[in-house]
Amino acid sequence: MGLLDQIRQNKFVIIGRAGIDFYADPPGTRTEEATQFFSCLGGSSANIGVAIVKLGGQAALVTCVSDDALGRLALNQLAQYGIDATHVRSVGGEVRTSLAVVETRIEDHQSVIYRNNAADFQMNDADIDQVDMGQYGALITTGTVLAAQPSRNATLAAFRKAKAAGIPIIFDIDYRPYSWNSGAEAASVYFEAAQYCDIIIGNDDEFGVMAGSKADGFPLAQKLAQEPGRIIVYKKGEFGSTTFYDGRSFDTGIFRVEALKPTGAGDSFLGAFIASLAAGQSVEDSVARGSAAAAIVVSRVGCAPAMPTPDELNSFIETHSGLSPVHA
Repeated sequence: MGLLDQIRQNKFVIIGRAGIDFYADPPGTRTEEATQFFSCLGGSSANIGVAIVKLGGQAALVTCVSDDALGRLALNQLAQYGIDATHVRSVGGEVRTSLAVVETRIEDHQSVIYRNNAADFQMNDADIDQVDMGQYGALITTGTVLAAQPSRNATLAAFRKAKAAGIPIIFDIDYRPYSWNSGAEAASVYFEAAQYCDIIIGNDDEFGVMAGSKADGFPLAQKLAQEPGRIIVYKKGEFGSTTFYDGRSFDTGIFRVEALKPTGAGDSFLGAFIASLAAGQSVEDSVARGSAAAAIVVSRVGCAPAMPTPDELNSFIETHSGLSPVHA
């Protein structure tokens, strides 16, 4: 079964963190001036799961949360969004569920990320052993899971298990410098992980980290795309993206909106891109729909609650003038 045929099963296992986001409220408020906060599910992998489920797919999450009130809040939120949390393990002790304190503002935007002794990094080989990869159409993860042990080795074990089961691996590089000891370490681990992957998504900075320098990022994306059947999406911010697939490449612009915040675009792009492929859309149309979903999410409060439904995504595309031209 080919890559796209597998994805069209529309049932995904996602590895990586579920966290909690606190947004200074009302929108526009600076964190240091806030008297109240809006809370919602966060974490890149959980956000991707929400995007897929809201667009009609099925998603199961594999991660760890802390055995405390915030961990239980994350579990409750996953249940409310319809994400299968069978393989989300609660961990006691001093580990903590990831927490992001974020602002709904563009100018001088501040995000404070609490990842000290993060619970999701406690995911281990035993957690992966319990997952039946064969029941899913693809495995999805982001680069954050590779930043520390035992999560790193567990994720690579999951990649090998997915390959043995014949299911594709979708990887968002998602480089967060604060989670790594060094850029060199990230480059080495990312490059190892990329060898397993069928779809790789990242921006120019992230491919640059993997390549060892930003100037070498685009050539690395081109090289990785030479693997038959592999899809590479090289994101360029306001200049859209370049996608490599099936021996060719194409450029896609962005939908311009009045953004409220800079966060959530990457997670919504990946979720809508994969959900669109699962619905039988072409690779070109799926990238465009991912771009539309990204534009929607940055114009709304929160990340998980901002993910669009099919009707909202279709309406947005129908009522906007279209993708802006790419001028790299």
